[in-house]
Amino acid sequence: MTPTTAQIENYFHSLADLGANVIATKSSVDDFSLAEAFDWAVNRIKFTRDSGGKIIFVGNGGSAAIASHMAIDYSKNGGFPALAFNDAASLTCLANDLGYDQVFAHHVKTLGRAEDMLIAISSSGQSKSILNAVSKAQEISMPILTLSGFEHNNPLQFLGDVNLFVPSSAYGFVEITHLTLCHAILDVAMGWCPENSK
Repeated sequence: MTPTTAQIENYFHSLADLGANVIATKSSVDDFSLAEAFDWAVNRIKFTRDSGGKIIFVGNGGSAAIASHMAIDYSKNGGFPALAFNDAASLTCLANDLGYDQVFAHHVKTLGRAEDMLIAISSSGQSKSILNAVSKAQEISMPILTLSGFEHNNPLQFLGDVNLFVPSSAYGFVEITHLTLCHAILDVAMGWCPENSK
């Protein structure tokens, strides 16, 4: 079936609308806006850099690709020390020896510090490997930003200091919006303004 122009336009309009409809939450705050979430995230990554810490990205599958992409962009383009725990040998070793649900938690436990920041990405918000990484970050009082989607009230959605939830059950839409959110936080931290987008 050949898509119609109207279908294609509707697809991109639906995708564009998601960014403005992202739900931001903060622990112990009832009414928290997306602008406030961005302010927290931008200030947090700057504080992390200035304190000698690093930004740690974790994600599985498409979210792992986002984690790797963002670790490079944050460090190369933004000057924010960042990394993603996606090395194949490391993943297969830890999955074999500790179980896949511990592949990120192990690194957070052994390499993470309170001065660092964890950005945990999971489309479903239910990935045990991501939830366990967040738990380890909490144990050392590492600041946490979570990005999730699919079901409202998924487990990850309320575990971070700040949480961004994409109200969609479409994998592609959630992943693209997560990538956009991460890019937007970096761009704003680097001084983006509307004139820069032309």
